[in-house]
Amino acid sequence: MARQLALPPTLAPRLICREAAAAYVSVAPNTFDTMVREGRMPKPRVLTAGRKAWDVRLLDQAVDGLPLEGEDVGTANDGWDN
Repeated sequence: MARQLALPPTLAPRLICREAAAAYVSVAPNTFDTMVREGRMPKPRVLTAGRKAWDVRLLDQAVDGLPLEGEDVGTANDGWDN
């Protein structure tokens, strides 16, 4: 996250690394990877060959689509494959 130090403190980054994306949605990086594979979290943007980052706006949308406790999973957003 050293690249983000150049931003003014009031400007949050739009794209974040895997570890930050996992922390942003309150899960471990390996759990986040599983959620991405399952379509419950968005795929990353490709910045350069071998460098990926997650869009915070898409992460927000994915979190909004997660089921609430006690809610039938079928009534929540069906994921990113739609």
